[in-house]
Amino acid sequence: MNIRFYGAVREVTGSMHLLETDEDKILLDAGMFQGRREESDRKNRQLPFDPSIVTNVVLSHAHIDHSGRIPLLSARGFAGHFFATRATAHACEYMLADSASIQESDAGYLNYKRAVDVMSDLAGVSRDAAKKHLRQNGRRDDEAIARFMSRYDINPIRPLYTIADAERALEQFSGQPYNEKFTIGTDMTAIFYEAGHILGSAISVIRAKENGRTYTVAYTGDLGRYDKPIIKNPARDFSASGHDIDLLLLESTYGNRTHEPVADMKPRLKRIIDETVERGGTLLIPAFAFGRTQELLYTIHELYSNGEAPEIPVYVDSPLATRITKVFGEHPEVYDRETHRTFLENGLNPFMFPQLHFVESVQESMALMREEKPHIVISAAGMCEAGRILHHLRYKIHNEKNTILIVGYMAQHTLGRRILEKGMEYKEAGRIGGPPAVRFMGKEYPLKARVENMDGFSAHADKDEMLRFLRESNVKIKKIALVHGEEEQISAFAETLKNEGYDVLVPRFGESLRIR
Repeated sequence: MNIRFYGAVREVTGSMHLLETDEDKILLDAGMFQGRREESDRKNRQLPFDPSIVTNVVLSHAHIDHSGRIPLLSARGFAGHFFATRATAHACEYMLADSASIQESDAGYLNYKRAVDVMSDLAGVSRDAAKKHLRQNGRRDDEAIARFMSRYDINPIRPLYTIADAERALEQFSGQPYNEKFTIGTDMTAIFYEAGHILGSAISVIRAKENGRTYTVAYTGDLGRYDKPIIKNPARDFSASGHDIDLLLLESTYGNRTHEPVADMKPRLKRIIDETVERGGTLLIPAFAFGRTQELLYTIHELYSNGEAPEIPVYVDSPLATRITKVFGEHPEVYDRETHRTFLENGLNPFMFPQLHFVESVQESMALMREEKPHIVISAAGMCEAGRILHHLRYKIHNEKNTILIVGYMAQHTLGRRILEKGMEYKEAGRIGGPPAVRFMGKEYPLKARVENMDGFSAHADKDEMLRFLRESNVKIKKIALVHGEEEQISAFAETLKNEGYDVLVPRFGESLRIR
């Protein structure tokens, strides 16, 4: 039995690992790489294997860096099942369609820009005239662009996959309950256990018989924090068949860091809301549509219900987040006891309150950007690389009354990471001197808005919590392979685990490991 590591290897995006027996090839996640546009596009298109050879896929959760290449697999010949928890399968209905829409939109925009460049160069017309020729009723005319590119033999940029590809892939999903065995291959089964990361996230324990021996492989996907609201803690009680693990694939996103205590999150958020309102500003929160948005809504709901914060309007400006919030509302079976006691038993929806507004149309979003009264905006994408958050930043980043609150992991080479690092440096320097500049959407903006960081909202376990998972779980682990961590974090965590007595491997891309 072998495993090959094909994604989130010494980095935090593109999770994908291929488990191989003599009879089957099982893919653990099919995540999308995120970061620099050209590099990510190249990595995402170049699958390191033929999808038609894969028997089935076991999906840990619905975040795009774990699920985003699922439609690509189906479009290129994968004919098996995508096994996931029921909540994850439900969320993927929206996550994958949204991802496909972004792929199509980005490809269309890039083709438009290319056509304008070529038309102005070849035909000698002004760029404004070229743009007018390639638009109709103020909107991009994709048919006119396609005709022009065909006439001049210009290869168009193709989306990674289409909405139709995503819809076909969804037909191959098989939703499974937690804690129940299901078959994924010849003499090969899996069980999902709670990972505590987001709604529906799962630790997968896979057992396979080969050449008279039984092997057990466990994959944490993304491991969650302890004692956070909404989602249950990571599992620690595994069935007898999962006690002895030959190989554990363990994430290491925060392998060298500890988060703020969960108990501090609500009072800290209250302070930031209070200070922003006192300045008459906007609190702008870039947040992942799935998981982080709902946790923020839950916490703000508690603050408002208890009279602990000024009840200013809260806007969720992300159509995807709106849909995912409804998915949360339809899966109370996975909520923790605190959520049931605080909200459900009192007939309340944890994610709905009078001051909350969901923004759907582009027109509503544009009007909100011009709003000057104090309010809170939660908008995607979480790392500020795409989506409506870019336009809110364009309007708000240069005003010192406003606050940009970072509540999640910002990968290297993302706009979110640049805002976080430059904003915190400026804050630590006492905001003395000229503000740092941040470039996005083709322009430089002074970062005058105040930047706050609350890593306690992270959905990833920190170093101590990952150690807690290992110590408290009723398992015996022969070997650990660390994945989903940048070099600094993963290397430090490997040393920590070795000092704890574990046999640890930090694989490289494409590396194969024989499971013994």
